[in-house]
Amino acid sequence: MHRVGIAGSASNSVRSRKEKRITYVLNDADDTKHCAGVNCLAVLKPSKPDNSSYLFTGSRDGTLKRWELNEEDATCSATFESHVDWVNDAVLVGGNTLVSCSSDTTVKAWDCYSNGTCTRTFRQHTDYVTCLAAAERNGNIVASGGLGGEVFIWDVEAALAPLTKSSEAADEDRLSGNNGSGISSLRTIGSSNNISMQTNLPQGYVPISAKGHKESVYALAMNDTGNVLVSGGTEKAIRVWDTRTGSKMMKLRGHTDNIRALLLDSTGRFCLSGSSDSMIRLWDLGQQRCVHSYAVHTDSVWALASTPTFSHVYSGGRDLSLYLTDLATRESILLCTKENPIQQLAMHDDGIWVATTDSSVHRWPAEGRNPQKVFQRGGSFLAGNLSFSRARASMEGSTPVPVYKEPTFSIDGIPGIIKYEIMNNKRHVLTKDNAGSVKLWEITRGVVIENYGQVSFEKKKEELFEMVSIPSWFTVDSRLGNLSVHLDTPQCFSAELYSMDLNITEKPEDDKINLARETLKGLLAHWLSKKKHKPGSQPLANGEMPPVRDISGRSITLSKVEVDGAPENDAKVYPPFEFPTTSPPSIITEGSQNGPWRKKITEMDGTEDDKDLPWWVMDCVLHNRLPPRENTKCSFYLQPYEGSTTQTVTQGKLSAPRILRIHKVINYVLEKLVLTPDMSLATVRAYIWKKPEDVVLNYRIVPGR
Repeated sequence: MHRVGIAGSASNSVRSRKEKRITYVLNDADDTKHCAGVNCLAVLKPSKPDNSSYLFTGSRDGTLKRWELNEEDATCSATFESHVDWVNDAVLVGGNTLVSCSSDTTVKAWDCYSNGTCTRTFRQHTDYVTCLAAAERNGNIVASGGLGGEVFIWDVEAALAPLTKSSEAADEDRLSGNNGSGISSLRTIGSSNNISMQTNLPQGYVPISAKGHKESVYALAMNDTGNVLVSGGTEKAIRVWDTRTGSKMMKLRGHTDNIRALLLDSTGRFCLSGSSDSMIRLWDLGQQRCVHSYAVHTDSVWALASTPTFSHVYSGGRDLSLYLTDLATRESILLCTKENPIQQLAMHDDGIWVATTDSSVHRWPAEGRNPQKVFQRGGSFLAGNLSFSRARASMEGSTPVPVYKEPTFSIDGIPGIIKYEIMNNKRHVLTKDNAGSVKLWEITRGVVIENYGQVSFEKKKEELFEMVSIPSWFTVDSRLGNLSVHLDTPQCFSAELYSMDLNITEKPEDDKINLARETLKGLLAHWLSKKKHKPGSQPLANGEMPPVRDISGRSITLSKVEVDGAPENDAKVYPPFEFPTTSPPSIITEGSQNGPWRKKITEMDGTEDDKDLPWWVMDCVLHNRLPPRENTKCSFYLQPYEGSTTQTVTQGKLSAPRILRIHKVINYVLEKLVLTPDMSLATVRAYIWKKPEDVVLNYRIVPGR
């Protein structure tokens, strides 16, 4: 402890620029399953009769998964991880390429037979990318649309072709998820999901832009040859495009609400649309008009799939129901009802895969080759042509009975986190998932330390309350279904504890431990070990790594940087900060170039540098340096109890670290006031009394002595 001067030190009023954040996503024990709603499906049929079929699923947890389908089970054979936000759609093109789009504003291409290799990242869109379309017989054309009103048409072969550029530019694309990426523009994604354009000029391949939408695009569809594209969204109209030029061929009106799903027949003449007005409409593009309307659903239609001959349509949406409708006779039948809204449908032989806002996907019987078999079971009804007719029938109690009660096949997900509370010790987070299970996480290790089962979240929160005050050094959210922990500099470095509080026996008990610094060391331990074994990256004698680039000239200088602890202890990861390797967390961050990326901590190969990681993270982990921190001390006055004759220890204000225990203050008082028997009066006058007046000795009788 030391005294605080009366005059406060001048503070720098100039606010520094917003630094890149680092986020880590905690994975449950079984990360082969989705933990959030499944937004998209794509079926890859076997090239040979004896080969397995594959199902690709894209989820709100930010990942895609490849499932090898057998007769009795499905095995997750690969996880595709690079998107940093929801995966909204995915399509297969050319037999071996998977293309996905995300709310992170990117379109990504993947080798669908790999273990999750992203071959290219495209950053052409300026807002969430919501939908994709591909041509069945032309593996070279893909279209993408999003909330920015943009529709881009991609020549896949040209887009994936190697770029000719300097070695330095090529080096910028090393990162997994951006391997050789043709980056047309770079954007910064902040915590509020606002997108700000940087000044990078387009380079490499640039797609055709279909201009015309003034509002968000939610649905796209393409015919088999890929020369006709249809799009729809919040403008309630369908636009038809020539993919070769990007020119608009026509505009079709009829829906009274957002268009959420589109289908084109193989020739490109007939189009089916599903809307938030609950209607399905059939359009004849040759006649440029709606030829049929089907009032089947009682709420928004979000998903459509057709039989190969385009004679029947399967539809699902917000009303939790899956219907089959004969487009010619208008006969409709309820196949099944779900517990969650239906997001997307995918035909697979005689069955249909159904994705919902739940993390599981199910395959239902559909008789896709001969749908008339379903109608022979009875229970069908005639679809009206006005939306209120279906709603009125539902209100009158004439709700159809579903044909099927149970799916024929299920790929189960795991429950996603829907509620969380940061505990007062600022190391534990209490969560509740959508199955009702309450768990306690230790975020400095990324593990569940207690599973309480289905108990009251509020009561458990009260039980776990501790009367302790630790600065808030991180934030969390559950947008991806798991806990995402966000660290921002310099706030994240504000929390410290003594080593004895963390049961770290290898250090003196009063050594201060910075929680963010030790957490970053634990997260990047694998990366650091790989980096030390890279040629030309040998550690220095003091255990530090030589800088890859000079990053000391960033927004702070060495004179303003605090060096935390001894360099020789820099590399050690203590038990309270050891992250698991069986289900490791994933890092989401962004460096000076390349844009945001995501990767498991065990898959980092040591080549990542300040182009890929925030410079302040590297400065902390490699050089043991922390940025200047505010309010790390607590000021207080130390005075005798009112009415006591005890001498005042000090006349001024004292200052000590916020984490100082009260017993330290007691020891301080004892050192100042209590006399030991072996002291002489001269010693007391010189070192305790410290005044020219006569020494006053106070005494009292201690009870029991």
